[in-house]
Amino acid sequence: MADIAELERSLSGLADRIAVLRDEPGPGAALRELEGAEELLRAALGELARSRRRRDGGNQREQKLFRQIFRSLPVPVIVMDTGGTVRRINNETTRLLGSPAGYLTGRAFPLLIDVAGRAKFRSHLASVLRDEESAAFATRLAHQGRTHTVRLVLSVLRMPGEPQEMVAAVILPTEVQLPEVPEAAGDPDETVIMAAARRHELLSRLTRLLLEEESLREPVAIIRASRLLAAQTADWVIADVIREGVPHRAAVVGPADQPVGRLQRSVEEMDPAAAPIVSRILTTKSGLVDEMVADETLLGEGVLRDMGAGSLLSVPIRTDDEVVGVLTLVRLGHRPPFGLADLGLVEDIGVNLGLALRAQRSFQRRAQAADTLQTGVLPRTLPEVPGFETAAIYHPGSGLRAIGGEFYDVFPVKNGWGFVIGSAAGKGEEAAAVTALVRNGMRVLSVWEDDPGEALRKVSDALVAQNTGLFVMAAAGFARGRKVRLASAGHHPAVLLQTGGGVRFSAGGGVPLGFEEGAEPATETLTLAAGETLVLYSDGLVGSLSDAGETYGEGRLTEVLARCVGQPPATVVKAIEDDLVSFRGGHPSDEITVLVLRKAR
Repeated sequence: MADIAELERSLSGLADRIAVLRDEPGPGAALRELEGAEELLRAALGELARSRRRRDGGNQREQKLFRQIFRSLPVPVIVMDTGGTVRRINNETTRLLGSPAGYLTGRAFPLLIDVAGRAKFRSHLASVLRDEESAAFATRLAHQGRTHTVRLVLSVLRMPGEPQEMVAAVILPTEVQLPEVPEAAGDPDETVIMAAARRHELLSRLTRLLLEEESLREPVAIIRASRLLAAQTADWVIADVIREGVPHRAAVVGPADQPVGRLQRSVEEMDPAAAPIVSRILTTKSGLVDEMVADETLLGEGVLRDMGAGSLLSVPIRTDDEVVGVLTLVRLGHRPPFGLADLGLVEDIGVNLGLALRAQRSFQRRAQAADTLQTGVLPRTLPEVPGFETAAIYHPGSGLRAIGGEFYDVFPVKNGWGFVIGSAAGKGEEAAAVTALVRNGMRVLSVWEDDPGEALRKVSDALVAQNTGLFVMAAAGFARGRKVRLASAGHHPAVLLQTGGGVRFSAGGGVPLGFEEGAEPATETLTLAAGETLVLYSDGLVGSLSDAGETYGEGRLTEVLARCVGQPPATVVKAIEDDLVSFRGGHPSDEITVLVLRKAR
């Protein structure tokens, strides 16, 4: 039967032709017959329209009835399009999978199937669409932490009002595995509280990890954080860091209880810039959570499929003003998916990681600067001093690498050799600059000055004139033959190991360099017999603390040196080091400098 709209257009055309005939003379009878035909057609058209309205009303009632039957069916049924995208689910499916219809509609049905069974499903779906015959097969569904062993029946479905064929999937559960729940489970509020507590504990543990000294000394913060996250909240953790404007893969950690070594190495070798999820996070600078992975190419072709991914979470690694990387977490399909609470937690972790990377890079730049400046205040090697054996040690301390304030040097002077040891009252670039001034000043002034005290006085006056605000405790000596002229500017006294077994301290004393203009260092002259040893040491040595809070002190140093009488300088240095390590235990050490000179026999 012709469509109503088409009949209306034909009738309108007939009416127009009749109107033209009215204006022409002649065939009045024909005109009357045409007018009668018009009236008859209009009556038929009206009856046809009324019949269509009655039929449409019946169809609508039938459709409502079918929808109600579909929703109330006692077995789970899913209607999907030919591509496998979920279009409708009934109430029993919602109950079985634990997710509302609005959540599942529009998502790919294969993602609800265990990874190992997805290829089999696609094969059966293609067969049903091609042959238009139903197919039944066993498979496993995994969603929201539940695993269902089911028998799945697929059938082609033609629905009124739909432009294409649909596929009905009837799910017949044969076995259901629910997530393990403690026997004495608390109420929902307690569960929420415990989950929040676990997230807080994870964030606290990661913060402590990032603040540990090793995380700043070495580029291990990203690796250590990735391992912690993989152990606590994810199955796979992938971290990418920006270097010179390009993302580089910094860490890949997989499940420790599965043989994933080959896949892990493959992911490590991939270019993160080619991963859509990395590009998206770097572009949007915001986190993303995919509770049910729909795009298996987010980390690269086939990666998520090979992992068996169920849900994915990715956030920027950032500081307040820039994005320095991307952190991606993956959970397997049998585990509960990531949610918004997880996203918030990992976003906080991304900020902490960004700040840790910034601190690490700053620390490394300062460490490089410290090494560069330290070469200006410490000799690379000790020169050979005629008539003397020499040895020295310098330790920057076990705290965070800083530019130290201690120094020593051995250098030629008129008719002999000079030496100096000292420490500035401070650390950092300014302290290094001041100690470099003292060291180099002593070298320059020793060309004209015969007395180390006079050289120290002039260096002190230079520091006062520079208005540095820093004081330097220093001891210097000029050795000519057996005579050693000592000068002290607020430094610890030197120690003389005599051949008879005695341990004698020099006078020491004096005013620190830079304290006031014209200050005179304390001076004295020692005569060294063959085999006698002169030991100079910094405040960091005698000021070192043990685990019990005791000070190393000059008394303990005297006991160690008494056992070293007659020993070569290298042996003396080693004995001091070993005893200090034994005394200190696990307590952090300060900066330490020791210089030893022994009169040759």
